[in-house]
Amino acid sequence: MAQRQGESVTESEDSASGKHTAAARHENVMNGATVPDSVDLAEDEVCSLELPHKTSHLESVGLRKSKRFGNVFGVEMSPDTIAIAMVYFVQGILGLSRLAVSFFLKDELHLDPAETAFLTGISSLPWLIKPLYGFISDGVPLFGYRRRSYLALCGLLGALCWGSLAMFIDSKYGAMAAILLSSLSVAFSDVVVDSMVVEKARGESQGASGSLQSLCWGSAATGGIASAYFSGYLVETYGTRYVFGVTAVMPLITSAVAGLVQEEPLKAPSDDPKVMLSKTAQFISTSKSQLAFLWQTVKEPSIFWPTLFIFLWQATPTSDTAMFFFTTNHLGFGPEFLGRVRLVTAVASLVGVGLYNTYLKDVPLRNIFLWTTLLGTALGLLQLLLVTGANKSLGISDEWFAMGDSLVLTVLGQVSFMPVLVLAARLCPPGVEATLFATLMSISNGGGVTGGVLGAGLTQFLGVTSHNFDNLVILILLCNASSLFPLAFLNLLPSGSELESTVEKADKARRELEITKQD
Repeated sequence: MAQRQGESVTESEDSASGKHTAAARHENVMNGATVPDSVDLAEDEVCSLELPHKTSHLESVGLRKSKRFGNVFGVEMSPDTIAIAMVYFVQGILGLSRLAVSFFLKDELHLDPAETAFLTGISSLPWLIKPLYGFISDGVPLFGYRRRSYLALCGLLGALCWGSLAMFIDSKYGAMAAILLSSLSVAFSDVVVDSMVVEKARGESQGASGSLQSLCWGSAATGGIASAYFSGYLVETYGTRYVFGVTAVMPLITSAVAGLVQEEPLKAPSDDPKVMLSKTAQFISTSKSQLAFLWQTVKEPSIFWPTLFIFLWQATPTSDTAMFFFTTNHLGFGPEFLGRVRLVTAVASLVGVGLYNTYLKDVPLRNIFLWTTLLGTALGLLQLLLVTGANKSLGISDEWFAMGDSLVLTVLGQVSFMPVLVLAARLCPPGVEATLFATLMSISNGGGVTGGVLGAGLTQFLGVTSHNFDNLVILILLCNASSLFPLAFLNLLPSGSELESTVEKADKARRELEITKQD
C-alpha cells in the first residue's frame, strides 16, 4: 500500500521512503528524511460496498455477513474495512518515531548524510520482496488463519523492534537490524491488508479504485496528524529513546484489530506424514502455477511497460538526507520545530487525498503524472532559495519558508502518488491479486531504493557532509533535473481504454491457464 517508498521505519512513517515524486521527496526533508516514506496503501473508494459478481471466497464468507458501521470516503465500514483502516492508521502513527530515528542516527550514532542514506536504503529491503509474503500468507496458514494470525504476529514483531531501540541498541548495525525487522513487520502486514483491499478494487472503475485508496491514505494521514507534532516535541523534551518506547506500543494495535478480520478458520492439519507430504506437494504445485500465471501476466506488454515507467519514475536520485542535515546542522532547526512542520505536512497530505478523491480520480493518468512532475520539479528548485539564503532577501524567514514549501510540495506529492496505487490495483486480475499487486509495488519500492542509493552516491561524490554544504546547490539541481527524465517514457502508461483491455486479457489468460491445468 504502501512507502507506505517507503512504511517499518521505511514504509510506515507515512511512508516513507521519501515520497514517490520529486515534490513528495522534498516534503520529507523537513520531516526527517532519513526515514523513507513508502506506504503502499492499496485501496479503493467503493462508493457503496456492493460486492461485485466476481466475489472472492473470503468476501462471500466474511464480508457479506459483516455488520456495517457507517460510510467513510464513500466506503461502507465493515469489520474487515475497519481492520484495514486501522492497520494503515498504525502505519501513519508510527511517524511518531520518524524524527527520533533521524536524530538518533545523526546525533547519537554520528552518521554522515551518505552513510545515513545508505542505511535507510538497506532498511527498505523488506519492501522489495513483498510477493514472497503473499505466497507465505496465502499458502502457509498460521494457527488456522491466513490473515488474522499474520497481522497479530507482525504487530508483536514491530513492538519488539521498537522496544529494543528504546532500551539497549547503541550501534549502527544494531539500529539497522531493528529498523530492518520493523520494516519487515509493516511490509508483511501491508501485504495482508492489500490482499483484502485489492479484492474490493477488482472490477471497479478508476474512480471507485481511487476512493478506496483515499480511505487507506486518509487513515494513514490521520495517524500521521495524530503523531506529527509530538514526534518533535517528545524528542526535544524527553529524548529519542523515550519516543522509541512510546512507539513500541503502537504496533500492538495491529495485533488487536486482527480479531476483526472476518475469516473462516481452516481445518487443523493432520499429523499423518502422508497427509502433510500431500499438503506440501499441493502447496508447491499451487505456487508453481501462481508463478507461471504471474509471469504470464507481468510479461503482458500492457502491464510490463507501465510497471517499467513507475520504476523509472521512482528511481531518480534524491537530496532528502543532505537537506535534513542542512536544516538541522546549518539552519539550526530543532526537533520541536520539525514536529510543527510534520503536523502541517500531515494535514497537507490529507488535503492531497481529498483533492485527488474529489477532483482528480477520473483524470487520465498521463495528465496527472505530467503536470505533477513538472510542478514538483519547479517547486523543488525553490529549495535553492533556502540553501543560498535568498529567501531572507525576500523578507521570508527560514522557518516560514520551510513551512510553506513543505505544505505545497506535500499536497502535490500526495496527488501524484495516488494514481500509482490506482494503476497497480486495477492491473491486478482475479487469481493472484495479492501477489501481483505486491510484485508491482515491490518494483515501485525498488525504484525508490534505487533513487535513494543514487542520491547517497551523489551526496558522497559531491562531498556533502554533516557540516560541508558547499555543493548542496549542485546536488539539488541534479536531483530535480533528473526527476524530468521519466517524462520521456510517459507513453508507456496506458490510456483508459488500453487499461480496460489489459484487465480483460489478464482474465482470459487466467481462464486459459485453468483449462491447461485441467488437461
